[in-house]
Amino acid sequence: VQLVEFGGGLVQPGGSLRLSCLASGFTFSSYVMRWYRQAPGKAREWIAGISSDGSSTNYADSVKRRFTISRDNAKNTVYLQMKSLKAEDTAVYYCNAKRAFTEYWGQGTQVTVSS
Repeated sequence: VQLVEFGGGLVQPGGSLRLSCLASGFTFSSYVMRWYRQAPGKAREWIAGISSDGSSTNYADSVKRRFTISRDNAKNTVYLQMKSLKAEDTAVYYCNAKRAFTEYWGQGTQVTVSS
């Protein structure tokens, strides 16, 4: 089982970035997918989730209307489109797959928002 995040990097405030998470080794289309992030010195926080078929999404208040989660079950990939980025969005971003009591995590990708 693997979850591999791509797309992190350095971006200026107000900029955009798209993260991808490629899944393998399990039935991706059966799992709820979520994005979390962890800023330095802070606990990991949930920021977005999407149902297994992609029909339902939800977001933390801190990213609502700025971030969009989506998925392509044919490509075993979940995305996080981020816009209007702020310095406080700086964190390591993790994707997560969950089904019942089974849960998988990616290794994380760093996003740094700085001028």
